[in-house]
Amino acid sequence: MLPDFLLDQATGLLQLCRDRGVMIATAESCTGGLVAATLTQIAGSSDVVDRGFVTYSNAAKRELLGVPLDMIEQEGAVSEAVVRAMAKGALARSKADVTVSISGVAGPGGGTAEKPVGLVHFAAARTGRPTLHRACRFGEVGRAEVRWKSVAEAMALIETILAE
Repeated sequence: MLPDFLLDQATGLLQLCRDRGVMIATAESCTGGLVAATLTQIAGSSDVVDRGFVTYSNAAKRELLGVPLDMIEQEGAVSEAVVRAMAKGALARSKADVTVSISGVAGPGGGTAEKPVGLVHFAAARTGRPTLHRACRFGEVGRAEVRWKSVAEAMALIETILAE
């Protein structure tokens, strides 16, 4: 069950996309498709949601979004460079005008000193605009909470790129 606050945020975002005449695509790793699921929970979302890429593995990031293997090996999947490449890859491989990408450490394991549990990177790409990046450190608040907060942050980043 999706939290009401996310459904409310999604409803507003979908209307903003309709008003701007733009289509959305998502490229998700640690959220496993939750952004796309949240948006498509709203009836009528098909007029602005093009598709979602769930690229949980590094192979999927390479195969579906064209993220270079050397970038993943050098920077790690949870990095600014990789989410920027994911967002640009989703833009190139969809009919969307704006994309959002997410990669992070949802926990409870998998964190390191450099990339702790709760670290999530986001990027938003829009045709003809610079790609935006944001990193959040949600902390060890639990896997579900990291994922829900990531969905909210991803939708907020789409709103930001549409406002530019």
